[in-house]
Amino acid sequence: MLRLRAAVAACSLTAVALVATVAPAGAHPNGTAIAAALAAPQGGAAPPAAPLLRALQRDLGLTPQEAGARLAHEARAASVQQALQQALGERWAGAWVSGSDATLTVATTDASAAREITAHGGSATVVRHSLAALDGAKDALDRAAGSTTPEASPLWYVDVAANTVVVQSTDTGRTEAFLREAGVDRALVRVEPASDSPAPLADLRGGDAYFIDSAARCSIGFPVTSNGQPGFVSAGHCGQAGSSAAAPDGSSIGTFQGSTFPGNDYSWVQADSSWTAQPQVNNYAGGTVTVSGSAVAPIGSSVCRSGSTTGWHCGTVRQYNATVNYSEGSVSGLTRTTVCAEPGDSGGSFISGSQAQGVTSGGSGNCTSGGTTYFQPVNPILQAYGLSLATG
Repeated sequence: MLRLRAAVAACSLTAVALVATVAPAGAHPNGTAIAAALAAPQGGAAPPAAPLLRALQRDLGLTPQEAGARLAHEARAASVQQALQQALGERWAGAWVSGSDATLTVATTDASAAREITAHGGSATVVRHSLAALDGAKDALDRAAGSTTPEASPLWYVDVAANTVVVQSTDTGRTEAFLREAGVDRALVRVEPASDSPAPLADLRGGDAYFIDSAARCSIGFPVTSNGQPGFVSAGHCGQAGSSAAAPDGSSIGTFQGSTFPGNDYSWVQADSSWTAQPQVNNYAGGTVTVSGSAVAPIGSSVCRSGSTTGWHCGTVRQYNATVNYSEGSVSGLTRTTVCAEPGDSGGSFISGSQAQGVTSGGSGNCTSGGTTYFQPVNPILQAYGLSLATG
């Protein structure tokens, strides 16, 4: 019997120390939580899967030892990021990792918080704007876009490291007019020449082992369950609610229960009872790997994508909460990466370490010359449809 598999890979790993000694728990009101995040191992996990390590070596130019160490450092950084975000509250301005040891840099609007950050494993930088303010400006652009795609601005996103909202533009005058109409604080926005021409990577083109209405083909994302019923999530532009999904051999998988595109780019298919939602994904090396959760990786983390057209490819997370203006309409809340992709990879999974990150939406370039790919984060999909990620 065929088994339901998603087109992504994961690995489990053992966490190692970040970049600083843990301060006593009483150093600040949230010291206990942060110290616990720093000290707690990431579970009794196995070493990283060999196919994932090989993909990281190939695409990021790492040795096997460097690839394994990077995954471990990034897993720890993700835990510290979450704890510090809760501790800083409205003073939080984002975080990212850099360097071979994935040093975590934490931005804050409060200079007095710098000691708190460094005491618990981060490198502090004081900035002018909070992440909430930047996200608010980007939300205003999203609202202004409405149902009309701003043709001169194919992309905008929050650049945490630069502490600004970047709006890419093919026509500065038209973009400036759009910014005025949106009513955003111009001090929060930087306009730069457009470098991307994103387009969905599916439609009537290939994906990983499922067909829509016996015509279009897309990649399975992550296996899920809904009240015990198996299924999977994928890209919204792959199919509409009520569309059928079938395996490559023609056997029925199930039916699309929900789909959103544009605006967002996600969907979910409820599978027939003969299918099993396995917490495993195709590693394109003759085996499978296991997904253990969906913790969000910090900006700068390595991330790998699996798709039937190009297999495994890796890169890094560049920005979260990007708005991409496809010809079909605007999609907000996407994550921008340096991973390459090609038509047929749409809907497939993005993963960082052992943690599910999202499903492939679209991009530009290819896996010969390189490119940029965007993914729809997986957690909002699970929340929107009340789904449970299959984990092991």
